[in-house]
Amino acid sequence: MLSTNDLKKGVIIEYEGAPCAVETVKVSSPTARGGNTITRVRLRNLKTRQKLDVSFRGGESFAEPDYEKRPVQLLYVEQDMYHFMDAENFEQFALHEGDLEWEKGFLKDDLEGIIAFRCDGEILGLELPNSVSLQITDTPPAIKGASVNQRTKPATLQTGLVIKVPEHIDNGEWVNVDSRTGEFLGRS
Repeated sequence: MLSTNDLKKGVIIEYEGAPCAVETVKVSSPTARGGNTITRVRLRNLKTRQKLDVSFRGGESFAEPDYEKRPVQLLYVEQDMYHFMDAENFEQFALHEGDLEWEKGFLKDDLEGIIAFRCDGEILGLELPNSVSLQITDTPPAIKGASVNQRTKPATLQTGLVIKVPEHIDNGEWVNVDSRTGEFLGRS
């Protein structure tokens, strides 16, 4: 059993009979006497992909759904389907592009460290490595003399994801991107 103190981004709980991933957590402590701590959480139902904003009182407990994490590898992309292979038993499965709305911006060939959540024989979602190295395919030209920590400019990466990078970064460079927030972390 998990309690409200265990709720962090990425934790999976069972809520209203469905497995849900915690996306954001905000804790507030009332100043009045006898006030109970309130934890506001944004959950994503892993089966329906629906977002839920829920408030819990301090000390509430939650069941952990019966799921397993399996290492997987991206094999190829065909039209709007992403094909993966389980790294342990070599089973192959496909996920629709709509099921990977955030993750598809970081998925590339030979990306290691992808974890699939499996519940009742069904793939519910993917967990990516925290940092992914991607190549810049399109950005305005670098400005000579631009400082490292100055202004930013948009850059399109090899997966189609657009992020903000410092002005001194140019086309063809490899950069590290935080897969949780989509922020530029530095050159690779």
